[in-house]
Amino acid sequence: MPKHHRPAGKKKEGNAAKYITRTRAVNYLQVSLAIFRRLCILKGIFPRDPKRKVEGNHKTYYHMKDIMFLFHEPLLQKFRDIKAHAKKVKKAKARKNKDLEDRLLDRAPTYKLDRLISERYPTFIDALRDLDDCLTMVHLFAALPAAEGERIQVERIHNCRRLSHEWQAYISRTHSLRKTFISVKGIYYQAEVEGQKITWLTPHALQQVLTDDVDFNVMITFLEFYETLLGFVNFKLYHSINVKYPPILDPLLEAIAAELYALCRYIAAQPGTASVDSLPITSGEDGQPGMEKLDIRTEESELRLAQLQHQLPTNEPGALMHLVEDSKAEDEDTDAETKECKNLFKNFKFFLSREVPREALLFVIPAFGGVVSWEGDGSPFRESDDGITHQIVDRPTQGHIFLSREYVQPQWIFDCINARIILPTEDYLVGRIPPPHLSPFVDNEAEGYVPEYAETIKRLQAAAKKKVLPMPGLENQDLNDPQTLLVEGIVDRTEANETAEKKRKLMMLEKQYHDELNMELQGIAYSSLKNKNLDNTVDNAKEDTITPTEGPEDLSQVTMSRKRRKLYEAMKIGQERKKDKVKLLHERKKNAEASKKV
Repeated sequence: MPKHHRPAGKKKEGNAAKYITRTRAVNYLQVSLAIFRRLCILKGIFPRDPKRKVEGNHKTYYHMKDIMFLFHEPLLQKFRDIKAHAKKVKKAKARKNKDLEDRLLDRAPTYKLDRLISERYPTFIDALRDLDDCLTMVHLFAALPAAEGERIQVERIHNCRRLSHEWQAYISRTHSLRKTFISVKGIYYQAEVEGQKITWLTPHALQQVLTDDVDFNVMITFLEFYETLLGFVNFKLYHSINVKYPPILDPLLEAIAAELYALCRYIAAQPGTASVDSLPITSGEDGQPGMEKLDIRTEESELRLAQLQHQLPTNEPGALMHLVEDSKAEDEDTDAETKECKNLFKNFKFFLSREVPREALLFVIPAFGGVVSWEGDGSPFRESDDGITHQIVDRPTQGHIFLSREYVQPQWIFDCINARIILPTEDYLVGRIPPPHLSPFVDNEAEGYVPEYAETIKRLQAAAKKKVLPMPGLENQDLNDPQTLLVEGIVDRTEANETAEKKRKLMMLEKQYHDELNMELQGIAYSSLKNKNLDNTVDNAKEDTITPTEGPEDLSQVTMSRKRRKLYEAMKIGQERKKDKVKLLHERKKNAEASKKV
């Protein structure tokens, strides 16, 4: 009999005891596959990949400890109650018992996910680290059409839109936004909150269509958890800046779909401050600013305004606050990067035309210290305001032009944000093809290819910081090179020639000294040899030291283990691919320059 023989039917050991297949897990918990999948999503349990798959490679395995974790979950009984309640409602409906059906629908069992948030995220920093997918999912559902009869409830879409605007209003008010990038998928944002970098994707403001090849049930389960998580995060962040949560918004601005601006007003409201210059205006027939009543004001709106006055006296009906207000107490606590972001558009006043992405610009411009308005009801100032410095347009021609402002394309805003300087507007004027929109998430130096416009931005940044950089093509030379100083205009031609002659003599003496040391090491007696022979000797000595390490029969590679050798070969393949990519980019640049000349 073998030493480790175990009779049939006895207790299992090894991987057979540690892991369980999905079918057995569903049978063990006595739930359906949909409820099991929902529980795994809410609890954060994922399949495992054991080294030895006992029941075959084609099955999905879970750790037995995770299944026992689900077995003691209170939500499991809640889901069973919900399933039993649905059967009762279906049975009453089949019997045409309307009274029983209504009573059952009124007493439907519910559940909350508050406890799961504290279980999965013990500290607030843990929640911030896992906020990337949460924000992307919430912003995605916030852009979906809120129509009755669709597969997604209208209340859920409105809740996602409210949560996303609350998050954007906090980021904009605290000047926490760091990077932006417009791509085909949408607009990428990166913010820094309490030392954690959070990146999320917002879809473009286009009409979204619900496709049939997407399982929305799984996505809604994720969204259900993410809504609760983002609600807790917003609550914590708003209380960190002494703002009441949930915010109370102006119903007039809500009615005209200006929720983000209303949130910025609410957060920026300070005790005893009110701005008379930023009153809401409507587009009248004469085109002059005036104080006209909106037709959308109803009795319900007046009731909400009374509640708003009672809870927040400074937020009077019809009085609009500035988007960003300076606070001396906050300036002392903020770091240098936050101050730089806060003062980027500090002295600028923007106006948005109707064709530009209004919601994205209303988010990024106040985040960097600018004041912004738009075309429509509820805007803080009109297009004819004399204080406007820049007007954002996205059309080939402009009808009426004000000479006191500059007309730029929306890309100029995002490029200035990424560069952290005010870029020249000549390339972004109306009707011109703007420069390439470079991604701030790519390290050009590490990739091996630096675009031409990136070098231009680097020089503008150096000029803004009053630093001296070498001219293009002279990156390998020293900043003290006389030719570089001559080109930069620091010295005149006579001084440059004298400095160049001194430097040439020093280089010759240094080269002679190194040649003599090299001959002494090789045991060659000193003689009056020519410099050419010395150069050949030095070059041959360098080649002798380099050749043995560059061949494929490298001793270090031969002595490597198989695993390390494969890893080394994979690294070399990756480097070759990067070189090929850089070569392709250089060829494309050369072809583009050739086509421009033609």
